[in-house]
This record gives sequence, C-alpha cells and structure tokens, in this order.
Amino acid sequence: MSTTLKFTALLLALSLCRGLRHDYIDNYIDNYIDEVTEEEAELVAQPSKYGSLWPLPQKVQLSEVSFKLTSSSFRIVDAKDSTAGPSCSLLQDHNNNILPSFNNPDVAHAMFVSTDELSVNQPYAVLKAPKVWGALHGLETFSQLVYEDEYGAKSINSTTISDFPRFAHRGILLDSSRHFLPIKVILANLETMAMNKINVFHWHIVDDQSFPYLSRTFPQLSQQGAYHPYTHVYTPADVKMVIEFARLRGIRVIPEFDTPGHTQSWGKGQPDLLTPCYSGSKPSGTFGPVNPILNTTYDFMSQFFKEISAVFPDAYVHLGGDEVDFTCWKSNPDIQKFMDQQGFGQDYSKLESFYIQKLLDIVTTTEKGYTIWQEVFDNGVKLKPDTLIHVWKGNQQQYQNEMANVTSSGYRTLLSTPWYLNRISYGQDWQGHYKADPQDFKGTEAQKKLVIGGEACLWGEYVDATNLTPRLWPRASAVAERLWSAKDVTDINDAFSRLSVHRCRMVDRGIPAEPLFSSYCPHEYKGI
Repeated sequence: MSTTLKFTALLLALSLCRGLRHDYIDNYIDNYIDEVTEEEAELVAQPSKYGSLWPLPQKVQLSEVSFKLTSSSFRIVDAKDSTAGPSCSLLQDHNNNILPSFNNPDVAHAMFVSTDELSVNQPYAVLKAPKVWGALHGLETFSQLVYEDEYGAKSINSTTISDFPRFAHRGILLDSSRHFLPIKVILANLETMAMNKINVFHWHIVDDQSFPYLSRTFPQLSQQGAYHPYTHVYTPADVKMVIEFARLRGIRVIPEFDTPGHTQSWGKGQPDLLTPCYSGSKPSGTFGPVNPILNTTYDFMSQFFKEISAVFPDAYVHLGGDEVDFTCWKSNPDIQKFMDQQGFGQDYSKLESFYIQKLLDIVTTTEKGYTIWQEVFDNGVKLKPDTLIHVWKGNQQQYQNEMANVTSSGYRTLLSTPWYLNRISYGQDWQGHYKADPQDFKGTEAQKKLVIGGEACLWGEYVDATNLTPRLWPRASAVAERLWSAKDVTDINDAFSRLSVHRCRMVDRGIPAEPLFSSYCPHEYKGI
C-alpha cells in the first residue's frame, strides 16, 4: 500500500534549546579481538526487518504501509505545546544536515516524555523527547527511515519507535599528537559521530610527539612543542569551534592532558618540568616523566589546569596517568634522595602515586571531575568517589577482571580494551568489536550499573588526515550500536545487513566509510 501525503513532523518538548553540560596501547593483546576466521560463514546482506536503522532503537514497529514524501509538502513544525520554539537553531541546522533533499524552512522543537518516541502515520509524524538532544537523535532516526526507489522517489513506512541509549557515555578517542589532525577532519568526524549517536569526543590532544594545543597561559608549550608553531596548532578559536560544533550535535568534548608520562613535548617549552635522566653520576642529556619532587611542577600544573577548566566547559577532564617509565626516576640522585626522605624505599609506584594525588587535588580545586586510565586505580592512589576509571589493558579475561575490581570498589568505569580501532586486520574485524560488551564480567547488578559506557580509540601512530575517516568508519559504528542498543541485540547477520546500508548512507553523506566486504552503494563516494 502506498499513499501520497502532506508530511508534517511535530516535535513536542518541554526542555529549552540550551547548551550541553554533564553533571595504549600496544599492550592490547593481539589475539583478543574476535576476528572473522576462514571457518566462519560468509555474511550476506539481506534486507533486515528493521530496515537500515543504526544503532537499532530499543523498540521498533514497522509496517508495510508506505507514504510518499515530496519536497513540496514536507515540513517540520512546532507542536502546540512546544516550548523550545522555532528559534532553536540547533534543531533547524541539524534537520537541514540530515534531510538535505527536502525544503523545510519551518522547524519546531521540544518534548515531554521520559523516553524518546517517534511515530510515523498518516497524515504526519510525531517526535517526542524529554530533551533537545533526544530530538536530535530522533531526527537522525527519522532520516534513516526514509528510502528511495530506483527513480529517486522517497518514501517512509508507517512506524512506531520508542528509544533511549543503553549507556550514557558513548565515546570516540582521536589522537592529534602523533599526527596533527586538521580542524576540517575533526569536524567531519564529529558530524559522523552524530550520525551514529556517539555523544563524547575524547580529544587526546597532546602527547610525547607534539603539543599542538596553543595555551594562552603558556604559549611556549606549542611554540616549542608542536610540529610547527603556526601551521600545526589548535588556536583558542579552533578549540572553541570544535566545542561548539560538537555541542550543536549533542556531543561532549573531553580533553586529555596525560601526565606524568607521555610528556616529552611538554618539556621543550617548559624548563625544569621533566626529570633529568642520569648516566652514572652525570646527566645524560635526556629527560623522563614530569619531575614530581619540585614545587615548581605543581605551580605550573595549577595554572595550566586552571586554564583548561575555563577553555573546556565539560564537567570532566581526562588526566591520563598511564604507562609511566620509572627508568629515568631511578637514575636521578635527587629523586633517590626524595624517595628515602618519604620512606618510599625502591617502590617507584609510590612516587607516581604521590604525584598523581597532588595533581588530583589541583584539578579538584577547578571544580572539575576527572577520568584516569586504570593504572592510577591499580596503583592504589586515593581517588574521589566520583572518579571515572578508564579500562584499556589486557585480554578479555584481564579486562573483565579489571571491570569487576573497579566496580566492586564502588567506582564508575568505562571500557576501551576491545575497541582499539588502530589495531587492524584483514577481514571483517568489526564483528569482534560488535560482540564485546562492557557489562560482561562477574559482578552484581549494582556493579553493572557502575559501567557508564565505553569508547572506541583510534591512536595516531599510523593515522593522519589521509586515512583516519575510513579506518574509523564503519568499524566505530559497531561500537556505537553496542553502547546504544539493548543488550540482547546480538544478531551478527542482521547487524551486517543494516550496517551495510548504514555505511552506504554515510558514503552518500560524503563520509568515506570503508566497505564491509565486496559490495556497491547506490551513491558511491565521489572523492575529494
């Protein structure tokens, strides 16, 4: 049955259109990822009963009744009880992005129910959500329901959807230190994150290799530490642009400034910040981690993180704390003397904990919450109750044990171990990413509730602007569905069918997402 109708989407909401704010690697075990083997059956894309919805909503009812969509009759308007109003440019702009082929000058927004709801029926569709961010997700879902025939005519089937994310934290980490990522590439991937309902951009902005963040307080950090002080830096205007671009798509930007390790680039512009390494009784001319025994170190960190807390509006900052090499500390006679004075003996993890605790105290004064890599927890550092522990190490059994240990201690946690997308292999490795579940560990229901989600990580040793996007997508889409959809959504064949079409949809929107297998898209990527 096919019916032509005037199509009006009513968006109902009570919340105002307002800003979003919320109250490595090679240790990864090679044989962990559940890769597709030659013995596994070859997946064949067949039409899914859920169409091309990705990530799959919590509840979906689709019918065979279809409605024709025409640009002359399609419009989006405010419902009678809408409080966001047509002035909410956030939804207006997003609507233009996801439904570019329709002329829709009138947009309305706002909601009143606890669960996002989308119903499509004659003569209009109704979208309800408690917050504007739910409306954004609902518009994306609506766009995924639209399909076209061989002549390009667009239709949509009668549909009822009730939806909400399984996990609150659905993130992607991008590394802009090992290779500088142009702003254009970051923005394009933020757009793609929104298509996949990813809501956290974990910006690993600096590391050993380079310091591209241009600090107003310490401009010499990027002047000396960036690959190039003018062309390979993120200015305050750049950072502000990224944060606002992300906010308008319902995405939080959480910066990571990892210390005391991973800081070689910091030392180029900040004298005496790093520990001088010794060869015998003389300095070797090289430097190790941040020097934890100098008061000037903490004076610097206090000023620096005061700036970071003002520049990045999110309630959290990622403080790293992973992979600290003790070799240089052990060689330094001043460090050895300090260890004796503190009664640390030869346990340099106690020195690391000494530094981390002082850093956490500094960040606490900025009224920010903090996320740390799991080593900080493993080393017994005293942490605030609201600390977020980021798990990234080990094989499946090891990371599941870590998740159990962290949650049994009462801390919230998020997982990245099975989702290091810089690890590539021949074949459909997305299946391993899809099958991993952050709540698959031995623990109580109370422990499972402390798992707030996870992040897919794309570290930058072998990734820059030329290959970042196709390496990330659609593999990150598999993680996106695992973090959004219900726990029992595990049908790999149905996922393959929907993801194949979703990948083509991303390609149609100008995103060079790599293919899952031999296939074609109705609208192929046109290149640069």
